[in-house]
Amino acid sequence: AFYQGRVAELIIADMNQNGGLITRQDLADYRVGEREALVGTYRGYDIAAMPPPSSGGVHLLQMLNILEGWKLTELGHNSAEYIHRLIETMRRAYADRSKYLGDPDFYPVPVADLIDKSYGTRLREGINLDHATPSSDIAPGLNLPEESPQTTHFSVWDNAGNVVSNTYTINFSYGSGIAVEGAGFLLNNEMDDFSAKSGVPNAYGLLGGQANAIEPKKRPLSSMTPVIVFKGGEPVFTTGSPGGSTIITTVLQTVLNVVDFEMNIAEAAAAARIHHQWLPDTVFIETGISLDTQRLLVEKGHDLQKSRRVIGRTQTISSDGEYTYGANDYRWPGGAAIAEPSR
Repeated sequence: AFYQGRVAELIIADMNQNGGLITRQDLADYRVGEREALVGTYRGYDIAAMPPPSSGGVHLLQMLNILEGWKLTELGHNSAEYIHRLIETMRRAYADRSKYLGDPDFYPVPVADLIDKSYGTRLREGINLDHATPSSDIAPGLNLPEESPQTTHFSVWDNAGNVVSNTYTINFSYGSGIAVEGAGFLLNNEMDDFSAKSGVPNAYGLLGGQANAIEPKKRPLSSMTPVIVFKGGEPVFTTGSPGGSTIITTVLQTVLNVVDFEMNIAEAAAAARIHHQWLPDTVFIETGISLDTQRLLVEKGHDLQKSRRVIGRTQTISSDGEYTYGANDYRWPGGAAIAEPSR
């Protein structure tokens, strides 16, 4: 509907009237890209996630592979030892993100190598458990821009067992800030998700390289991480989040909270989160991380900063085979609802 017919004509009229760049041919040439989900494993669960050009699925699976080698429950949830491992894992994944991730139609993204269990083991073995590794010492590990938090996620689970995990975005709040006259929707500013220049951060501080450089008909890199988690071939929960560069770490901590710490999905959503994205070399923390834990992390060499905004806003649904449960993240207005089929 956006690319032909009345809506397309309204877009083109708006472009012509206001000096825009989109042409009728641009709209006619657009094609939806359909890709196979990435599937990995973590502690007996199957994790289905979004493939490139989103970096979310790759780095969620990569970080789970690193963390799987430690008995996290023995460390204690949000303890200094646990958070230290999270930080160092995030640091290495986001370093790889900056170099290797982009549109696979234009760049040979080494997906299989990045999500290989042996690569996760190698990264884990390089982590110093006593002290933070400066990000300046971390290069992307294979031999081979910050996004807006104004993204939306919803999860759906129907009575036939069909599950949808959907994340979508127009990038900034209100996208480009321009509405198409007569059409009732905003134009996005997704071009900011490309790397305008290799090594230069975008509007939100994320670095990118040649893999995410601007090219015609190319799709920009994102951090969207819709995920469905299976056990024994059956879906057990689905989640996702807005939050720009914090999406991946939000979904990671939600999965760990449910799988490792056996939280229900409401508890998993409410637990305090942290975020590190390689550069800047800063750990962003939410209220709820104890002062003792913060002190111990500083002693390990981490630079902590209270996050000025919430870290993620998950929408999660789970099922035990008999009952289905929904949990909205308290950090943002939203909710869980049951819709009766129309008769």
